[in-house]
Amino acid sequence: MESIISVTNLNKTYKSGFAALKNINLDIRRGEIFALLGPNGAGKTTLISIICGIVNPSTGTVRADGHDIAREYRASRSKIGLVPQELCTDAFETVWATVNFSRGLFGKPNDAALVERILRDLSLWEKRDAKIMTLSGGMKRRVMIAKALSHEPTILFLDEPSAGVDVELRRDMWAMVRGLRERGVTIILTTHYIEEAEEMADRIGVISKGEIILIEDKTQLMRKLGKKQLTLQLQSPLAAIPAELADQPLELSAGGTELIYTFDTQGEQTGIAALLRRLADNGIDFKDLRSSESSLEEIFVSLVSTRA
Repeated sequence: MESIISVTNLNKTYKSGFAALKNINLDIRRGEIFALLGPNGAGKTTLISIICGIVNPSTGTVRADGHDIAREYRASRSKIGLVPQELCTDAFETVWATVNFSRGLFGKPNDAALVERILRDLSLWEKRDAKIMTLSGGMKRRVMIAKALSHEPTILFLDEPSAGVDVELRRDMWAMVRGLRERGVTIILTTHYIEEAEEMADRIGVISKGEIILIEDKTQLMRKLGKKQLTLQLQSPLAAIPAELADQPLELSAGGTELIYTFDTQGEQTGIAALLRRLADNGIDFKDLRSSESSLEEIFVSLVSTRA
């Protein structure tokens, strides 16, 4: 699939000597939703800032929609919309004026119909004449997105877009992002809300201590790294797992009333049938059972803690 962003051998070391990014190589596919996950200080915002032309790299190259961000700055930047973490817009301007002005900054002609469509899509039309300072935090976040979309970018960066917004607004934003993807916009999302990435992303990238440690299709990632668990609610509590079952991946929980069996989702056989036979042979009866599997959050925490 064609790449719309190509990052090659990218490094960023600040004057203090801190290496924020270390040999980053990353290709983002045209039309996908790509989630970049990482703990605080991992390098997410630095990477986005370099691609968007806000921060200069130490070494390496970046191409955005076919344009080198250093040699063809104006062309590359015109392809990119950025919604930063911080709410930074003119508090005394109206919603309409600030979005229209952002479009003009990129040399785009007036297009009242386009600005209206953007404002309607973001449920801002009724607020078009309101000053930014009078808006709620969630509405201000929507204005930031409208500004980023005003020059019709093909690439949209959302840096922690749901920070400080309520659940209902977050759901609205997810729907908006899917609509943008359907219109051909490539979305790059950084988020602390792992369920946001699990809900929307096509692919997941994980960055830790300035290095990309994993890039994978979301479904493949969850299939490869996910674990399934079978929880058996016992008829009678156990004080300890019998020695005869010590070779099994079992643990007791809930005061000995539950037995948890963990198995690999990639294994040819789960081993559940054999386990149930061995439990019966050892006189261990259960009254209920349920299965569950790893969430993306659990996979992410495991990946990052392994690298710590």
